[in-house]
Amino acid sequence: MRNLEAIHAEIEQLTERRRELWQLLSQAHDAALADELHALNDSLDALWAEHRETRATLRFGDRQRIVARARTEERLERTAA
Repeated sequence: MRNLEAIHAEIEQLTERRRELWQLLSQAHDAALADELHALNDSLDALWAEHRETRATLRFGDRQRIVARARTEERLERTAA
């Protein structure tokens, strides 16, 4: 798991490149630049998802442990009922 600062740095770098691509595409359409922009947007979406996941892990703990604990509690409740 990467730290939030590293993720933010990469997001900022890709956002700056996206701004440059929009600038170039506003002057004239280029299919290669449009494809790069599309790939860049996908990368940014993935980075923001990683950012949210990292924040949640830092705040609440490991996801697998939380799910395992919830399933255990659910089984105990069913057994007790």
